[in-house]
Amino acid sequence: MVQYAVTLKNGDWTVFRDGEALEHGLSRSAAIQMAKDLAFDAEERGEVVELLIQGYYGDMSRRVSGGDD
Repeated sequence: MVQYAVTLKNGDWTVFRDGEALEHGLSRSAAIQMAKDLAFDAEERGEVVELLIQGYYGDMSRRVSGGDD
């Protein structure tokens, strides 16, 4: 399983892969798009993907998808 997350860190929206920052200083919408694109690519490779996205008020949404059937 691979995990992508979009969170607000030190005032910047940051994209993480498995806990490691990939990109920071993004707008929230750009960070979400990047994470979704990375998740799609991972799903295409047959990986199970967990996508976590932080809302403006700190709430988190979670989606798990992908994997070979």
